[in-house]
Amino acid sequence: MTPHPKPGPTQRLQGHILTPAGFVCGTLDIADGRIAHIAGAAVDEATVRADSARPVLLPGFIDLHVHGGGGADTMDAGDAAQTLARLHARHGTTALLATTMTAPLADIEAAMRALAPAIAQPGRGAARVLGVHLEGPYISPDKLGAQPAFARAPSLAEVLALHAIAPIRLVTVAPEVSGMLALIPALVEAGMRVQIGHTGASYEQAVEAMQQGATGYTHLFNAMSALHHRAPGAAGAALAHAQHAEIIPDLLHVHPGAIRAALRAIPGLFCVSDATSATGMPDGDYRLGRQTVTKCLGGVRLADGTLAGSTLTLDQALRNLVGIGLTLADAAARVSTHAATYLRLADRGRLQRGAVADIVVLDAATLQLQQVWVEGVALADLA
Repeated sequence: MTPHPKPGPTQRLQGHILTPAGFVCGTLDIADGRIAHIAGAAVDEATVRADSARPVLLPGFIDLHVHGGGGADTMDAGDAAQTLARLHARHGTTALLATTMTAPLADIEAAMRALAPAIAQPGRGAARVLGVHLEGPYISPDKLGAQPAFARAPSLAEVLALHAIAPIRLVTVAPEVSGMLALIPALVEAGMRVQIGHTGASYEQAVEAMQQGATGYTHLFNAMSALHHRAPGAAGAALAHAQHAEIIPDLLHVHPGAIRAALRAIPGLFCVSDATSATGMPDGDYRLGRQTVTKCLGGVRLADGTLAGSTLTLDQALRNLVGIGLTLADAAARVSTHAATYLRLADRGRLQRGAVADIVVLDAATLQLQQVWVEGVALADLA
């Protein structure tokens, strides 16, 4: 991948810095797009939140499930990927996966061709598009959620052909679909992460998919077989066995109590926005793949009322998590570090020497963004 334009001289930020070992009050130096040095004294979180004179520096947010933003949808042609990447960068997301929709194969191919340049050559002032999250078409026709009715039988040849157009980092599948269990190991062998989602799988089918190499769950609790004490379903399999899973913390998709249950059960639970083209836009009608969706009352829905993605950004996700009782350090890990670990990104999602200088700077009291750095370059405009 071609890096963002590099700054010239070393630049220094000051404040309370969240390192892997905890907060320090001190300085962070950036050189050649990476963190060159961090120095300071350890400080507890209570002190950090009480010190209004110093900003808080956290790892840049990483969103592995983004359909759109700023009026642009990943299934569109043209510069849609750059438009949504700029919108999410202004909300602290420094790296993301552009997420496709279930659609006719020709539509997915066209979307991949449009996404490929944005992945190869990032735009200034935009989040890094790390690759593609293929959400469908290999899902259950009975658990479409807001996906259009174009689910299809799994095909390794199709996935590899799409992967040749633009790099696929993550695939959502329904284990109960005929042929899916045999496909999962091949996808893993090709270097993709496989997640269980849009599924009516039984607990046993979901566990078998994990044994075949599936390692996560797509928007946990949503569009999947629910937990019942005599039929635990896919949600129960996630709570019982998963190390990682996505969750949408907009407080519409999942009740705070269910979020807290998932936090207790899944060590690497991480947050995604599932953002649509309506994100950052006024109320009204927008596109989600081939669907028309309506933004109103803080959410996005189909005509029948079905939730259809969200308008969430990860800075608001962070505030929501803190609002339901998480520490700032834990909330930061859920919107950054755990996603980086899941995607095997050792040099992102952490403020430490040698890491990519993806940094968000926030007001300690309000957790509102003050500045965003993407690969060592400060965004000029957060408006």
